Amino acid sequence: MTTSSRRNFLGIAAAGSALAASGVFSGGTLAAPADTSQGGGVRYVPPVKFGLGGVPLGNEFELVTDEDAYETLKAAWNAGVRYYDVSPWYGLGLAERRYGNFLHNKNRDDYVLSSKVGKLLKASPHNNAKSNFPFSPSPNNVVFDYTADGVRRSIEDSLQRVGVSRLDIAFVHDISPDNKLLPTPWQEQFAIALKGAFPALSRMREEGIIKGWGIGVNTPEPILRVSIR
Repeated sequence: MTTSSRRNFLGIAAAGSALAASGVFSGGTLAAPADTSQGGGVRYVPPVKFGLGGVPLGNEFELVTDEDAYETLKAAWNAGVRYYDVSPWYGLGLAERRYGNFLHNKNRDDYVLSSKVGKLLKASPHNNAKSNFPFSPSPNNVVFDYTADGVRRSIEDSLQRVGVSRLDIAFVHDISPDNKLLPTPWQEQFAIALKGAFPALSRMREEGIIKGWGIGVNTPEPILRVSIR
């Protein structure tokens, strides 16, 4: 990244965070809060209205250096951003490590953190990481796993990569018809999640490992399925 583009990158990040903090806009994704306590209790509502997403810091669009990533997170924090969303998928572990490099020094009660489940990372010398993230140095392959065991493993791995003791929110990631990388049709993967990931996340909420969970997708079909369950 050149000096000029680096300056623009950091400037846009800081300006965007400042605008968000002033209430001019709020970010949003297609996400469905699907967790209720037994008997239909109240859903977890984060005490924030906007946040910083981790896709760019996973080098999805271009090469972002560790220094620029840290300065972006620093600018967001200084502008008042207190919700940080990341995923194992973003840079195949890179974004989570970068978020952790910044956030692990902050008081864990001072910010909201969410990550995703459904995609396990497995390091291999013969990986295909570059086919999905050509700008990321990750050595990992992705294994889709929406089972109960897979979801618990995913959260444990994320906590280790970020270096924190808990997540606030876990989103079941990309379990939707636009995801062409799924090993079987999305409806079959959704059925696996219905018996595995969803009840496992509810149990983890009760254990205090997370405060809430939902799904993070790009199409409405899975959201509608969750909403009627």
